[in-house]
Amino acid sequence: MAENKTQKTKLSVEDFINSVDHEGKRKDAFEILEMMKEITGETPRMWGASIIGFGDLHYKYASGREGVWMRVGFSPRKAKFSLYISGCDVAMHENRLEKLGKHKTGKGCIYINKLADVDVEVLKELIKDGYENPFMPH
Repeated sequence: MAENKTQKTKLSVEDFINSVDHEGKRKDAFEILEMMKEITGETPRMWGASIIGFGDLHYKYASGREGVWMRVGFSPRKAKFSLYISGCDVAMHENRLEKLGKHKTGKGCIYINKLADVDVEVLKELIKDGYENPFMPH
């Protein structure tokens, strides 16, 4: 069985965020970090070199493939923030996403440019729901 390419590491979350070049993105990253810590009650961990994750979710697909992934997490990428809401089926959150503000979605991800573009309270609801009610496809 193949393991996920992205695994938990012992790298420093704070060092990673402090290495973000853009000051505004770095500030937003620390705000998202605190938001996710407060909502999840979890200690953040680096997953690979560029994803900050909270909690563990064991999954097993019908194919037999299984592994562990973060319940929620984010990455301050150069272009946008990638928000990982627990392998979520983004369509399940359609009503909330309509209220979120400026964003795009991908498979299991929500992409935002900066916190000022979104309703932070709606974002908190999405994080809380993703953490408490993880969805992994079968």
